[in-house]
Amino acid sequence: MEVLVTYDVSTETAAGRKRLRRVAQVCEAHGQRVQKSVFECVLNPQQLEMMKHRLQREMDVGADSLRIYRLREPRDRFLEAIGRKPPYDLRDPLVL
Repeated sequence: MEVLVTYDVSTETAAGRKRLRRVAQVCEAHGQRVQKSVFECVLNPQQLEMMKHRLQREMDVGADSLRIYRLREPRDRFLEAIGRKPPYDLRDPLVL
């Protein structure tokens, strides 16, 4: 499934800035950054649950916000992107 992950981490304190980096690292491990606090991810249900669990461990639920949207497929039919494109399509095979 394809999901869009967005977050808002309070960075008013040094601890908040650390949380922001850790939340971003979790998201980077599961998907591709498309904006500063927005990631597109292609995950199976188990991977999604693991990512949510890791994110909840890093967040301060009293100060931070996380939203996960399931994208409708086929994505190309429901998504309009204007401007700079991500470096790669998550659905294409990755050749190393």
